[in-house]
Amino acid sequence: MNATTTAIRPTDRRAATIAMACLGVFVAYLPITTVAVSLPAIQRALHTTTAQLSWVQDAFVLPMAAFIMTAGVFGDVHGRKKVFQAGLFCCAAGAAVALCAHNIQTLWAGQALAGLGSAALLPTTLALISHAVPDFRERGKFIGMWAMAMLAALAVGPVIAGVILDHYSWRWIYLLSVPLALVAMAVATPLLTDSRAPHGRKLDWPGQITAAVAVTALVYGVIEGGADSFTATKVIAALAMGVVALIAFVVAEKRSDSPMLDLAVFRSAAFTATALVALITFLGLIGFFFVLSLYFGMVQQLGTLEAGARLLLVPVAAIVAGGPAGRLMHRVPTRWMISVGLLLIAGSLLAMTNLDTDTSYGSIAWRLIVLGVGLGLVTTPMTATAVAAVPHQLAGMASAANNAFRQVGGALGPAVLGALLSTRAVDTLPGHLADAGVTGSQAHTIVSTAKEGGLGAVAGMNLGSTANQVYGALGDSLLDGMRLCLIVAAVLALIAAACAVVLLRRPKQRTRTGAARTAEVVRHGAPETSAENAQAAGTAQPLGHRRS
Repeated sequence: MNATTTAIRPTDRRAATIAMACLGVFVAYLPITTVAVSLPAIQRALHTTTAQLSWVQDAFVLPMAAFIMTAGVFGDVHGRKKVFQAGLFCCAAGAAVALCAHNIQTLWAGQALAGLGSAALLPTTLALISHAVPDFRERGKFIGMWAMAMLAALAVGPVIAGVILDHYSWRWIYLLSVPLALVAMAVATPLLTDSRAPHGRKLDWPGQITAAVAVTALVYGVIEGGADSFTATKVIAALAMGVVALIAFVVAEKRSDSPMLDLAVFRSAAFTATALVALITFLGLIGFFFVLSLYFGMVQQLGTLEAGARLLLVPVAAIVAGGPAGRLMHRVPTRWMISVGLLLIAGSLLAMTNLDTDTSYGSIAWRLIVLGVGLGLVTTPMTATAVAAVPHQLAGMASAANNAFRQVGGALGPAVLGALLSTRAVDTLPGHLADAGVTGSQAHTIVSTAKEGGLGAVAGMNLGSTANQVYGALGDSLLDGMRLCLIVAAVLALIAAACAVVLLRRPKQRTRTGAARTAEVVRHGAPETSAENAQAAGTAQPLGHRRS
């Protein structure tokens, strides 16, 4: 150990670990919104079809969802610092590949590599914080900072993309990720405190392979089913493969001596609740952002920067609300904090169903702010509760699983709500065209084009003197689809709130026989802060706890 290393105090190392964790999750989430608002520019530059364009973002989300739990296990076994740095390297390499892409296939490859890096960063950053701050009451504040860094990435992404697209080529949206990731790698080498799971945790290859196949096949099937048809052969095959792989995963985990996801963690009502809330909430919210970006671009005809500035209200409000939420977690029951946040989200989504073509910015703003406040009240306690609901040394597994559910929901959101929006809009388009005075063969051609290539394909047609009428009909059809999506997203938020209220109840105190129920998990060791974790998570005792 050299003099420089010995001069670093433990408090400084903890601060550096937390700072690196926040920077890591920022790098992981930055590509999501920067790419989302840049898709129209990418389509024009690379001359892609709508189906090819949809896979630009899915190429990033799929590996992130499929390999998050695998990355968590690698961190537990080989050291979270190593996996953290490997994730940063993959993010930088993926951004560099996308930056140099001159065709859609190369862009997909860059997105997939960056998604793999993000999969490595998400569980390791939370596990590093959990190790650096073992006391739950204090840890909640730092998990709140982690959640705020994630929301900050979502907030600045559209603004960065808007500024770049107004002056430069779309490919430069990837530039910022490269130096950020490389600088973080360099700084983490001397400062970041490493950690790993004790007690002989090892890699679970059957579980990792079956989980990756299950998530990839299921998400692929839903995405392709929404874009094409759920009766298509490839979609049926993908969904069937996903179900078979999911069953194989459960069997493999039950038989494994060191499972990637110990199914006993689902005995904790708190962990199960946060997993369901993460899946359902992000399915609705990420799908909502996708739909709202179409509203700003295709209905209100706003530029990328203007649309990004409006979307900025949601994560900024979430950041403002999330800070106090992290400090209040040990004073206010988490089920009420999460439930109130989800009710605010549902209320704001329902309030947006009366948006119209000429709705003013001020009228939209308050709805987006309420949505952001609700998101801020949900994100921090949801993440902290998932980590606290399991033994201290299984924080990597818990954070990886919670993030996996979140990313699967995020991957399904645009596919599910996008399919609903497209179907509803195309169904109502003939009526709106007739109301606008567009009939006959032209109306038939427009509807056929919308069915085959999506509403965006109609904008590329030569519409002649009827362009304004057609664009008006398209906007009205899109509003019909958007309203349906808003109602579905609001219902999903209400379902998530019900899960939180029911499953996050504080159960009656267990007797001594409760230790026998969790004997399978005790082999991982007893948590150092089990009492605090149990109180904060709303459970009597976390898994693996031994009574004295």
